[in-house]
Amino acid sequence: MSPFLLTRTLPEDATEAALRADVLRGLTRTPKTLPPKWFYDAHGSDLFEQITELPEYYPTRAEREILIARSGEVAAATGARTLVELGSGSSDKTRHLIEALTDLRTYVPVDVSDSALTQAGQALIAERPALEVHALIADFTARMTLPDTPGPRLVAFLGGTIGNLLPVERAAFLASVRALLSPGDALLLGTDLVKDEKVLVRAYDDAAGVTAAFNKNVLTVVNRELGADFDPGAFDHVALWDAENEWIEMRLRSRTEQSVKIPSLDLAVDFAAGEELRTEVSAKFRREGVRAELSSAGLDLTHWWTDGEGRFALSLSVAR
Repeated sequence: MSPFLLTRTLPEDATEAALRADVLRGLTRTPKTLPPKWFYDAHGSDLFEQITELPEYYPTRAEREILIARSGEVAAATGARTLVELGSGSSDKTRHLIEALTDLRTYVPVDVSDSALTQAGQALIAERPALEVHALIADFTARMTLPDTPGPRLVAFLGGTIGNLLPVERAAFLASVRALLSPGDALLLGTDLVKDEKVLVRAYDDAAGVTAAFNKNVLTVVNRELGADFDPGAFDHVALWDAENEWIEMRLRSRTEQSVKIPSLDLAVDFAAGEELRTEVSAKFRREGVRAELSSAGLDLTHWWTDGEGRFALSLSVAR
């Protein structure tokens, strides 16, 4: 069986330090914000898995449809011998890609969760014994160094996660990805597309209330990790379409005037009745906008695939 290697590029206390910094910065600004990465503790990850199965939430199904139909074309276009997946999680959808990449020698999943990396990596090796898995515990939004693996390289960033980054953050992120690549290496990028507002809002405000529970889970994370006394029941889940910026915003709206104490930060945070805390931006894209952003980072769009209903896109771009 091929080796499974796990490399930590994050310090052991990096997650706690990042949470403290994000909470302090986000809750002392106007308007208040928290980054969406803090949704994903074990319970939050379970809730998100439930969200992907909801009838209203189309992105996961649409992206999987494209991967099943087009992974062979991705393989033919790239000839990748190394696949790097940013934010790999369970590597579930990626299996379609791995199966199609017949020249693949090394898979490099990148995530902040060592347990998810170990579980997914060992499962893949059991399924494909010749595959080497070199997992990285790393923050893909920060500067990264990849292991020395054979080219050509294909970097995959799936799920539409790039939409959680603001435009200036996206530009920095794409530039950092380009810096990892040699000319001819490629990026496979998942982007949710602009569509009818009602369809978009329903995807982030489902009838069963699973997304509302997922949104409020960030408060539970702050309570547990930083000793805060948020009452999730004192906030309402809000999902709004910002037509000017072409993104969905998820927010938590305070039902009453209240003060939240966060002892580990020596911080008290006051909320007015009706005041909103932004927890996620999820940008939606158009083909020419994606092309322009990739080009600015030194990547040339070569392939564009959508699902049958044109809801979601996978694009392949090549480093120049």
